[in-house]
Amino acid sequence: MGIFNRLFGSTSSKDSQPRIRFGRYTDSYKGDEQYDFWDASLEHFEEDNYLKAYDCFLRYLRDEKEDNVQWEERDGVIHFEIYQGSKKIIGTADHLKISAEARIAHVENPDTDFMRRLLEHNFRLKHSRFALDGDNNITIRFDSFTLDGSPYKLYFALKELATSADKQDDLLLDEFRGLQAVDTEHLRPLSESEKALKFDFLTQQIGQTLSLLDRNEPPMAQYPGGYAYLLLDLIYKLDYILRPEGFTMETLERSHRQYFANDHAPIREKIDQLRQELQALLDRDRSDFFREMYEVKSTFGITNPVAHDRVVSFIDGELHNMDWYVEHQYFDIAAAIPGYIVGYCMFNYAVPCPDRDLFQLYYRIVESDFFKRLGFGNVLYKTNSGGFDKRGIRREIRQIAEKNQARYPDFQPDVGLLKYNSLVDFARSFLLMVRELNLIRR
Repeated sequence: MGIFNRLFGSTSSKDSQPRIRFGRYTDSYKGDEQYDFWDASLEHFEEDNYLKAYDCFLRYLRDEKEDNVQWEERDGVIHFEIYQGSKKIIGTADHLKISAEARIAHVENPDTDFMRRLLEHNFRLKHSRFALDGDNNITIRFDSFTLDGSPYKLYFALKELATSADKQDDLLLDEFRGLQAVDTEHLRPLSESEKALKFDFLTQQIGQTLSLLDRNEPPMAQYPGGYAYLLLDLIYKLDYILRPEGFTMETLERSHRQYFANDHAPIREKIDQLRQELQALLDRDRSDFFREMYEVKSTFGITNPVAHDRVVSFIDGELHNMDWYVEHQYFDIAAAIPGYIVGYCMFNYAVPCPDRDLFQLYYRIVESDFFKRLGFGNVLYKTNSGGFDKRGIRREIRQIAEKNQARYPDFQPDVGLLKYNSLVDFARSFLLMVRELNLIRR
């Protein structure tokens, strides 16, 4: 028996888990072959071999697991499709020019309100622009001559176009009922049961958190920071677990932006803003939420790649803030602080793969009841009894270690650091275990 089996337990009885996606997509975890295609794209472009450069560029973008990019060359023209969330980008490239377009919505009667909105967006765009096509479809377009269409420019232009289209379609359709959805054939709706479970999770979690605010223990006027942790932990958790689109996604992102805006507003005022945003989600009709629950393919990530040192620094800067709340037995706020650390990292960063996998495991442990309802068989923490499946947790960590061993040969989580006295103690010790990882990449 190997050292991992002795430390973590056998994996021979690994449970079959449902194929449900969580968290934000990132394009930062590309393999060596894809980076070779990027280098080849640059070389071909410098040699004025534009079609070959764009072929390699599309190979660089393609994620086999997502099946997110398709293309073919016909008569000296590359025809390509790129998927980003709810939108499909269609484009062509030849020796003279390259163009791409995404249709966002169909307009029966053009309205000055949404047209003004899109015009304002155009001033913020660097490479693309919103427009109306001849069939009264709202579109977003990008065009460039190949001489000026390097792979660097093309990447940022298509990313801007794709992410803008993905965000605006649901927002416009939700606000302006006269618009009609277009190009949605590729969307894969979630099952009604999964939608219901996620809606119930959203309402339950928001309701519980707002109840803690109303209880006002400790007094918010004296300790507003603790309540900020509660709300931000919730926002990031909902974003990770629900993986929402449309209005819900924008509300969570706007809440994050409002709290961290450099506007010198007092924390108490920011807490009120977050509460209003969450209340707006709670007040929405169930059918509106269901309409945003679908599975998508993505090509471009919106999180920033960081090294493990950034995760360590964030843990060091925040985790000690648990101490006062634990000492005075405000355990809900204490537990929210490690949740905030995990959630902030997953919301904002593309962390190294071992960190990502361990943070995903963290959510599976602290929200085991919900994951069980989703169909995950191994319940790692029982809320009612407060009991941990220690062997199961060690087994999951072992599998993460084995999965990342080839690229991170010194990645050996020290499970001896884990404490199982309470959920608060476990959460703290779990992040201390993450902090001590050696993630030097081979």
